[in-house]
Amino acid sequence: MKDLLTRRQSLLLLGTSIAAGACSTNPTGRARPDASNRPTPSIAGWGAGFENQRIADRGDGTFLNPIFSGDRPDPSIIKDGDTYYLTFSSFDAYPGLFIWQSNDLVNWQPVGPALTHPIGSVWAPDLVKHEGRYFIYIPARSADRKSIYVIHADRIDGPWSKPVDLNLPDHIDPAHAVGEDGKRYLFLSNGDLIQLSEDGLSTVGEVEHVYDPWRYPEDWDVECFCPEGPKILRKDDWFYMLTAVGGTAGPPTGHMVIAARSRSVKGPWHHAPNNPQVRTTDRSESWWSRGHATLLEGPNGDWWMISHGYENGFWTLGRQCLLEPIRWRDDGWFESLGGDLSRPFPKPRPDEHRPHGIPLSDDFTSASLGPQWAFYNPSPEEYGRVSLNGSGLALAAKGSTPADTSPLCVIPGDRAYEVTTQIELEAGARAGLLLFYNAGLYCGISYGPEGLVMHRYGQERARPGDLKPGLTKFDLKARNDHHVVTFFTRLPGERWKKFDVQMEVSGYHHNTAYDFLSLRPGLMSAGTGQVRFTQFQYRSLS
Repeated sequence: MKDLLTRRQSLLLLGTSIAAGACSTNPTGRARPDASNRPTPSIAGWGAGFENQRIADRGDGTFLNPIFSGDRPDPSIIKDGDTYYLTFSSFDAYPGLFIWQSNDLVNWQPVGPALTHPIGSVWAPDLVKHEGRYFIYIPARSADRKSIYVIHADRIDGPWSKPVDLNLPDHIDPAHAVGEDGKRYLFLSNGDLIQLSEDGLSTVGEVEHVYDPWRYPEDWDVECFCPEGPKILRKDDWFYMLTAVGGTAGPPTGHMVIAARSRSVKGPWHHAPNNPQVRTTDRSESWWSRGHATLLEGPNGDWWMISHGYENGFWTLGRQCLLEPIRWRDDGWFESLGGDLSRPFPKPRPDEHRPHGIPLSDDFTSASLGPQWAFYNPSPEEYGRVSLNGSGLALAAKGSTPADTSPLCVIPGDRAYEVTTQIELEAGARAGLLLFYNAGLYCGISYGPEGLVMHRYGQERARPGDLKPGLTKFDLKARNDHHVVTFFTRLPGERWKKFDVQMEVSGYHHNTAYDFLSLRPGLMSAGTGQVRFTQFQYRSLS
């Protein structure tokens, strides 16, 4: 039956489980490190994509999570014919809400950003197709406004409309649904619901409370109750609601997925007898804080769950996108077959072979910035700083430190990597290469009229004697090797020189500095004038 796990998939799952057991032995005979404070090594390797970036597809008909490495939180996915479309929370990065497409749920190709008009920090969007039109419902918070917005388009690749404010300041995490009455609704955080207009661009009536989520035992280690991220599936005349509870970060065992179902969007809602559906039960597991899940039918009629989680020991990479098989039970409920997600699984469509992701390197010869780039917390006029004429990226100066320069960043998904950039400096400008979390926490080095500056812990320390004054051309390199960061400088015609201070950055993440972001390589242009970057090279070392 379509609703049940296929025989082939069951056999492949058994085979990969046996293989996982074989790979988990320790041939050296040495004592293993304590899993509570060291990353858990994978039992099998990932595939290699652009620039040797790790990818889920292993090339043998199986995949190993994550399906999207790096900071890809709050996945929202739809199936449109034979194609899947996916977007993630982009928070303070613009352009935002980048959309990806896939035919096999494992390898994803870029479509483009849907949100180009800054409305603040955006999270937990809901991507929808309704009566031939695409919608994205977007919670956002700026310095003076918190609400839920909607954008729409007739084509998935746009153009997308400007954001429309739905005036919902007290809720987050919308989930679109069409009720049994044919009307459109938004489910909201904390078990609330509001009706939408027929065009989906305004609300009707008042918010109603329709659902009280299942509660976990009191002695579990969690961050908070925090019901959020509802996702709705209608199947066999039931509405199934998946909700995240337990807090998004905090203890690794906190975030979890629960389920309920009802014949009506307004309830009554009945808790699944096997809640929670997904939860990290021990900090030694490969994936922490798993939650924000959606159920979807796979390309062969089987069923899957997509969610996010933190990689053991790598909070710095942000919440990464996870995929696991599920099966429907005879009683109409479902259950996950993923376990702790440490082993490979058969691909939903093993015959599909397409590239995944995008290169992060850039020679800046295009007429516009590549899709890998996004500004941190930009102003509406931020792209006026950018000039591309085929011979490099000229970035006008802004601010004085990484905290106020809106650095231009990429999202890494590797445990170890190296980035290099070539720089031409105008008088009065300061150029830098950063590993940037947010305005309060970053590291890097920069050079300008006052000489070299070291940036560490979100603070600045002048090192004027490290590079001679008056330089106009130089190269910078940063290596992040499993949280140990090393910077290098190079003058024209000379060899790389290692900076004498190395930095340990495993604490540069949400549980230290809030914001639900990730540590990202970034380019900085501060002071006055402009900085020209003529190369940016990314190389995975994982």
